[in-house]
Amino acid sequence: MPRRKPPSIPDELLDQLLSGSDPRAVLAEVAEWQNRPLEALYPLVFLDALRVKVRDEGTVRNKAVYIALGVRPDGTKEVLGLWIEQTEGARFWLRVMNELKDRGVEDILIAVVDGLKGFPEAIAAVFPRTQVQACIVHLIRNSLDYVSYKDRRAVAAALKEVYRARTAEMGEATLAAFDEGPWGRKYPVIAQTWRRHWTEVIPFYAFPAEVRRIIDTTNAIEALHAKLRRAVRARGHFPTDEAVLKLLFLVLNLATKDWKMPQREWTAAKAQFAILFEDRFAIT
Repeated sequence: MPRRKPPSIPDELLDQLLSGSDPRAVLAEVAEWQNRPLEALYPLVFLDALRVKVRDEGTVRNKAVYIALGVRPDGTKEVLGLWIEQTEGARFWLRVMNELKDRGVEDILIAVVDGLKGFPEAIAAVFPRTQVQACIVHLIRNSLDYVSYKDRRAVAAALKEVYRARTAEMGEATLAAFDEGPWGRKYPVIAQTWRRHWTEVIPFYAFPAEVRRIIDTTNAIEALHAKLRRAVRARGHFPTDEAVLKLLFLVLNLATKDWKMPQREWTAAKAQFAILFEDRFAIT
């Protein structure tokens, strides 16, 4: 069944919001939102990047805006913050993790990321018990970037066998078989990419099916990113970082108004979390 395209935010509504808002008032609201208190525990945090073009000292540069999407213990979602990349690597992520801690976050059970440089070291320094999990869907998409269009369906099906394996050992054996088979010989970089991230892939195999469905789905963040990307593309490049934050904040305000219910898998998943993280997660 084809994935249903998420409803977009009409350009007219965004234009009305942007033109009808006092820039200073919006930026003050952004600052207040970015510094608001957070929950003590987030069972899941998804971290992903959105690329934007920003004019900087007369030159248009590509910058990354990182978005943290948290799942509360009751299964409802919350955007924790937006950060425009200023420096790369562990120092940047250490600052972000310390900011979350200062705002009240005491524990994150699982952080789902897309190979962010320096992130595992930074989160280990601030939240040492957090399990870092590679985003499986992003890993597959990155793999398919190396594949010709006519082969993509077959290669994606073969890679599904890797992450659907029951154990890490079976998954590694399936990856080895893929690497030695026709697709691995034709596209050797794919197995190399998976092995490079294998430390962050392995935790996935320890989780039961209910938790796997929660952490490997992109529904939580993909629908949100589709709206953000559309708004960014419609505006080309931005004059300042503040202009980026203003637009994304206004889009987030619209996009998250309907976030009132948890994912349908959450009831089963939270029962598993209570067993897997018994001293850190309790069903209320």
